[in-house]
Amino acid sequence: MLWTIAIILLVLWLLGFFAFHIAGGLIHILLVLAIIVGLIQLFTGRRSV
Repeated sequence: MLWTIAIILLVLWLLGFFAFHIAGGLIHILLVLAIIVGLIQLFTGRRSV
């Protein structure tokens, strides 16, 4: 689920970077946050619910 969100944000960031310069900054911030969360998830491992 997290990787799906990260891929969607990456695609939206690329669209924003090349097509819509106004929303590119917000999408870039969301992409950076998704990468940080992904790295934390990767290093801490999965926890059982």
